[in-house]
Amino acid sequence: MLAKNNSIVLSKLKYKDYDLIVKCYTQQRGIVTYILRGILKSKKGQAKTVYFQALSQLQIEENFKPNQSLHAIKEVKLGYIYKSLHTNIYKSAIVLFLSEILSNVLREEERNEALYDYLETALQYLDNEEQYANFHLLFLLKLTRYLGFQPENLNKNHAYFNLQSGTFETFDDGIYSISGKNLTLLKQLLGINFDALHTIKISAKQRQEFLNMLLHYFELHLDGFKKPKSLQVLNEVFH
Repeated sequence: MLAKNNSIVLSKLKYKDYDLIVKCYTQQRGIVTYILRGILKSKKGQAKTVYFQALSQLQIEENFKPNQSLHAIKEVKLGYIYKSLHTNIYKSAIVLFLSEILSNVLREEERNEALYDYLETALQYLDNEEQYANFHLLFLLKLTRYLGFQPENLNKNHAYFNLQSGTFETFDDGIYSISGKNLTLLKQLLGINFDALHTIKISAKQRQEFLNMLLHYFELHLDGFKKPKSLQVLNEVFH
């Protein structure tokens, strides 16, 4: 069945000698994996691989067959042309990190337009923004809403936040309770949108500590979640 599907590239993998397997999050069907047969066989084909850079936004005409795990692409073009996401070294580090996270946590093969719209809008914001050092923190925090474990936004005046329950509490509940700077930053981020990120001023050390806390939060709520290998690169770039 030929159909058009807006897609965001999550990962790509060389298969055999000349094929490419591309995993995308799509507007119409959630996770879809495509196979591009022979694309690496010629220089012309290899040139087309530029479409499949991490988190590229594409318009794909696909040959979708419901009973198959790999689907064919008849035609592809850019749905949105990034100005800086793949050329700015700092943004590229964020892209590498987020694409690895998304490839890990997005698994549903069903439509979720609200999630797709969030990814599309957030990435376009990052592409156009000049102050973005904390972007990935808010991106991951907002992503929890679509994954089903968003921190509750009540009782924000309480002195602790429980990573396991996702709630603010009045008491220290042990290893899952956070307080101090991480708690303060969590409360700040829960109350803002991307256009207010420039108001958040933190050090590189605090950024790393908060990110580690966020990743631990993901580990507690998502079976099989693993810290991305690109975390070290991200930390080095923003050190």
